[in-house]
Amino acid sequence: MTVLMQKELDELKKMLLSLTAVVEGRVQQAIQALMNADSQLAEKVLAGDDEVDRMEVDLEEECLKVLALHQPVATDLRLIVSVLKMNNDLERIADLSVNIAQRAAELASDPTPAPYNLQQMADQIQTMLKMSLDSLVQQDSELARKTVRMDDVVDTQHKDNFNHVKAAIRAHPEQIDSLVLYLSISRYMERIADLATNIAEDVVYLIDGEIIRHHDLS
Repeated sequence: MTVLMQKELDELKKMLLSLTAVVEGRVQQAIQALMNADSQLAEKVLAGDDEVDRMEVDLEEECLKVLALHQPVATDLRLIVSVLKMNNDLERIADLSVNIAQRAAELASDPTPAPYNLQQMADQIQTMLKMSLDSLVQQDSELARKTVRMDDVVDTQHKDNFNHVKAAIRAHPEQIDSLVLYLSISRYMERIADLATNIAEDVVYLIDGEIIRHHDLS
């Protein structure tokens, strides 16, 4: 590997880690806005979406440049493929935090309570996201595998939330608009957990060279 290529690969890693920090912050802000009925914080999340989009495009362009100029193979190629996939997943997580922030703004002045344990699910998806990103930073494939195993918990929570929302709509049909917003929030959180799982799977691929996407790790 040339010195120039090593320098450019190091720059890719640096750009990816910068993006992870920004995206994790967006998720935290969106959930805080939701839990505290803080419409101003929700608007801040919405306003920051362009920054993530720019970072995602810059990182993709840098990956494509390295591929075109150096035609990497083996471990270096695996790194670039992993970065491209994580980059896409992180941008999608940021989009989902914007969606949550939009719902938070709509619910900020609405007295309708959540028909399920909103805090519990929020804590779970933030834990999964943090673990997946920590596994990347620490190059820890065991932590990544542990993150993947947690996804079933969130899937079950979302299924239960759907049932709670249906029951609440039957009991309080006049609250249907608000209850549908809570259902969409549960779906957005479940998708963030899916994407955190994708990142963790890519960390395993990056470190161990193993594709675990369709494996049962339980």
